[in-house]
Amino acid sequence: MAKPKCLACGSARVEPWAVARDVEYHSTNDVFSYVRCTDCGALSIGDVPADRLGEIYPDTYYSFSEGRMSFVERVKQWLDQRMFRRLFRQIKGDSLAALDVGGGTGWLLTQARAVEPRLRHTAVVDIDTKAREGAEKLGHAFHLSRIEDFRSDRKYDLILLLNLIEHVDDPVAVLKAMGKLLAPGGKILAKTPNHDSLDARLFRNRSWGGYHCPRHWVIFTPESFTLAIDRAGLSVDKIECTQGAPFWAVSALEWLGRKNLVRVNRERPMCRHPLFGPLLALFAAVDIVRKPFSRTSQMFAEISAG
Repeated sequence: MAKPKCLACGSARVEPWAVARDVEYHSTNDVFSYVRCTDCGALSIGDVPADRLGEIYPDTYYSFSEGRMSFVERVKQWLDQRMFRRLFRQIKGDSLAALDVGGGTGWLLTQARAVEPRLRHTAVVDIDTKAREGAEKLGHAFHLSRIEDFRSDRKYDLILLLNLIEHVDDPVAVLKAMGKLLAPGGKILAKTPNHDSLDARLFRNRSWGGYHCPRHWVIFTPESFTLAIDRAGLSVDKIECTQGAPFWAVSALEWLGRKNLVRVNRERPMCRHPLFGPLLALFAAVDIVRKPFSRTSQMFAEISAG
């Protein structure tokens, strides 16, 4: 096993942080270690399972599944559309293009298109071959590629990087590749976990939901994410924390299951547990109330060319 290093900045100055296992999908019984970089503060998985993607992303993985939206998911969709309206007000032009990196079937692009009539071209870059049919059915161009390998003469006014940068082993390379695709005056919108939060501290050694172990390989703080963006030659326009209800819900269910207070079925993804939706609603409310006073466990960053 290679000596762990920081995936965000490359530093070898790291310290043990936590151990975790897959409590959400039970894709493996292995235990994974996380280390903290003493230079930038980011967390990295100790042994990157890059050769085990088919194992750790099972067919039941949430982004592969389609189904009827819950009330909480409908509220999230409304919030996403409000966010897109605000973002597009900052972008000039009569005919806009948007790219979703790791966007699957492009359902977020569909929401963006619903609120912005100037959005004429939408495209997805993803490595999931099964997503192509769904994306094209929704009217999006689909490119089967890693973003680092993707080449295009088209420049994009909005690039989405939502819940993906934490899944890669070289986040700066991903950010650099996106910067090359950004149109003048364009924006990159990134969403990623923040481990400088209350739930991350409470469940640090209890397979905290934000580890999404072993699928999250690098976990930032606002400061370490800003440093990674700077290294990629880009600029942070705005970075703010937002509610991390899914991480709370996973952590709480794992704790309740370990105490034998609820039954957690290893054959069913945790997000399909009957209590998951109510816990999402509860902890979203908790985070919204406490957000003005302390950091929450997810963050949005608006990024532009350097």
